[in-house]
Amino acid sequence: MLDKFKLKNVKFALFPKSKIQSEGSGKSANSSLNNISKKLSDFFSSKISKINATTEEVVGIDISHEAIHVAQASKKSDEKWVLDKFSYRFLDQTKIKENLLESSDYLVSEITLALANANITTKNVALSIPVTSAIIRVVTSPLMTEEELKNAVETNSLWENLIQLSDNLNDYSIFHQVINRDTAKNLMDILFVASKLSDVNGYSALFKKAGLNPIIIDVRCFTLKNAVDERAKTRLLFKDTKEQEPQSAILEFGLEENYIIIIHNSIPIITDIFLRPQEKSILQSVSENNITQEAEDLIRRYTLQIKQAIADYESKFQAKISDIKIITSLKNYEIFLKMFKNNILNIGVNVLDPLSEVTIPEYNKEKIDIKNKSPFTSAIGLAYRKLDVFGYYKFVTAVKNINLLPNRDTIRQQAKFKFLSGFAFKNFAIGLVALYIFLTAFSFFRIQYNDKKLEQFAAIEVEFSKINAVYSPISRQVNLLKQSSQIGTTLRSNQNSSYQTLVQISNSTQPRVRFSKIEYDGNLNIKIEGTAFSDQDILNFVAALNKQKTIASATLSSVNVAGQQGLSAAPSKAFVILCQVRPS
Repeated sequence: MLDKFKLKNVKFALFPKSKIQSEGSGKSANSSLNNISKKLSDFFSSKISKINATTEEVVGIDISHEAIHVAQASKKSDEKWVLDKFSYRFLDQTKIKENLLESSDYLVSEITLALANANITTKNVALSIPVTSAIIRVVTSPLMTEEELKNAVETNSLWENLIQLSDNLNDYSIFHQVINRDTAKNLMDILFVASKLSDVNGYSALFKKAGLNPIIIDVRCFTLKNAVDERAKTRLLFKDTKEQEPQSAILEFGLEENYIIIIHNSIPIITDIFLRPQEKSILQSVSENNITQEAEDLIRRYTLQIKQAIADYESKFQAKISDIKIITSLKNYEIFLKMFKNNILNIGVNVLDPLSEVTIPEYNKEKIDIKNKSPFTSAIGLAYRKLDVFGYYKFVTAVKNINLLPNRDTIRQQAKFKFLSGFAFKNFAIGLVALYIFLTAFSFFRIQYNDKKLEQFAAIEVEFSKINAVYSPISRQVNLLKQSSQIGTTLRSNQNSSYQTLVQISNSTQPRVRFSKIEYDGNLNIKIEGTAFSDQDILNFVAALNKQKTIASATLSSVNVAGQQGLSAAPSKAFVILCQVRPS
């Protein structure tokens, strides 16, 4: 059983907030590229997680033997929390058993009534388990990479070496997170939180029976810390001075659980305060008229344990505890508060009001109009919790993302997919709406503009007709001139090329060849007629023409006998040669 693992004298190793790193961080510290990549990834993950946290609805439900408290809160634009919905139900002690889970039917009906009274419709629930049902340790391990740590956790070899449990590790739901890596000493510190699967599944089944969807199971001490942290953050944000809050301790004092939390650099040190069963009976019997010596001795022993825990802390960290904030559901708490103040000197002792920095709507003010509001603390701290889908809380503190649900990874992936799908759809819808508004506005102003122009249409039409009567003849003349100009630009002078062709024809002439006629069509065709002494002379002339640069080809078209030049001369040959001029 977990009773043997109570938190007596269990203390957390503490580290500056700037050194806290999440599980999976710390890859290749020597690689600047990896460091830059990780910083960018962490930056965008943090921003997306913040957006996701503001859109997600979660109801915090705290169950104790005395009452059920339900709360739903949201943040205003000025970063101040608003208690949107709140309710509580005192439980009939005759229907409550020592183990709350054995009274599930009664608790389900009371949870349903509390949610209905608060008008809460969301099914997502953040709930807490008692500190006595949890094992909380900070263990030191050799420095490992993310992959090595993952493998060690999956095989249970890490916890078998670092945590000595009498039960099988498979019987526990375990949450862990790296809270410090010391590369110089090659060591790292890991926050280890575990609870029996039977307890976790029992609480989860209780809420599922009420038709709810558990998405976060935290440990009660961390829900108190969360409420106090948010209260201090708001006080610092809205008060005139920017000085840090005094160092405080949180004390849960009652019939169920007793422990003190000292918060140092956002990490809690938890010490169990021991009370025997018969001493709890004494607490209930004390009244203004019945303060026995036995009761005074009890409080003296109780405060001695508190002072010892504070002294150990102050000696180790050279820090001073200025006040103790008490969370208690005891009806006679004011009597014990006086006794605490008499036994604990130089330290302020007060009952915590978790709603002192929270905006309360008018419809909820009557519900919280009681003197002792400290029993609300756990439900308020749970209402501040959001499902850590993108790992935002690992950038903030080591204990804001504790979740002991065995199927937390599946729930987180489902929530991530839902958020990304909704985020994409919302942006698409916003884009369509913006485009529609733009087009509508553009059309409106365009219509207005056109309407103003149309008002002058008749006068402009008359003026146009007058001008057009003068302009049309001139326009026709201009068009004719343009056409003529365009024709002129297409005409090319061939004077130069013609001259060169004639020169080359002349250079090709043979001694016994005479021209009688040369016809040139002004383009590419030349016809040469003449006479020659012999067929060979004609062929030599054709060959000479084909060698010229401007002549693409010269062919003999016809040859005839032209007659004799004299009685003793041989008959001459008449010829026709066709030439193709090479295009310039």
